[in-house]
Amino acid sequence: MDLDVAQVRAFVRAAEELHFGRAAGTLAISQQALSKRIARLETLLGTALFQRAGGGVHLTEAGRRFLRPARQTVAAADAAVAAAAGKDRPLRVDVWGHLYAPMRTLAQVAGRAGELVPGHGRDLPSVTAALMQGDIDAAFGRVHPPLHAQLTHRLVRLEPVDAVLSTDHPLAAEPALRPEQLRGSVLWSPGALDRLDFLHQFAERFGIRDRAASVNLGLVHFLDEVAQAPDRFSLLPADVPLPEVPGLRSVPLAGPTPLYAWSLLWRNGNEHPGLDGLVAACAGEAGRSRWLEYDPAHDWLPEPPTSRP
Repeated sequence: MDLDVAQVRAFVRAAEELHFGRAAGTLAISQQALSKRIARLETLLGTALFQRAGGGVHLTEAGRRFLRPARQTVAAADAAVAAAAGKDRPLRVDVWGHLYAPMRTLAQVAGRAGELVPGHGRDLPSVTAALMQGDIDAAFGRVHPPLHAQLTHRLVRLEPVDAVLSTDHPLAAEPALRPEQLRGSVLWSPGALDRLDFLHQFAERFGIRDRAASVNLGLVHFLDEVAQAPDRFSLLPADVPLPEVPGLRSVPLAGPTPLYAWSLLWRNGNEHPGLDGLVAACAGEAGRSRWLEYDPAHDWLPEPPTSRP
């Protein structure tokens, strides 16, 4: 049986996204074309790979069994193309925590780190799986335990966090806020709080008892929901450019200032030469831009700013 790599790639992307439209977008093809590729693959294999029900898609048992070797097939095909071209393949770097715009930081070092190919991860578990399976070489986002024993992380940046709230919020006119002043306001999160480690720990540490979850449909939609209610607030890294959302204000937090920790993550034993370049570029920018400044008397981290060697 000869597998068509384009069909296998379509399956892998759809399995990762669990949404045919988003998967098609990452491949720059139409949703109809992606669906046809997957249908042909299912016909070839003689089994369904996805179950379509309730307006969504889910992997069947056969799909779950097929996913890991399918990823390996795509990675092998990409490596073969790079080898035939006679050049080293670029470093594959994925990100997560998209609402906090991780690409902002990578963009500041990309020019000094060699050729990078960005991925499309959704969260830390999905990116971890991609690292362990060799689909990507490195990843960038907020790391929190537990981590797989075969992964290494390097702290890159500690970024101050601001409160974002409606201009009708009673505290909107303040030049700065202490985190505990937000008690009595509703922490608005882009998903279940128990899956958002930073926001969850912030709420616990500063006694924010009123919490509510939205659906992550992007930064503009999320901040528009914050702006519409005078009792809501959320948190964003200070350097995230705010979209033009009417009725929204960003207020610095101090006493203490919460810091969002960004890290690089990679699998032990990965010998891609671009890894050293990316780590060095991040370290250089951290020194120039003072990315790793931390004063425990004035700053707050959910956990100590440590970094594995």
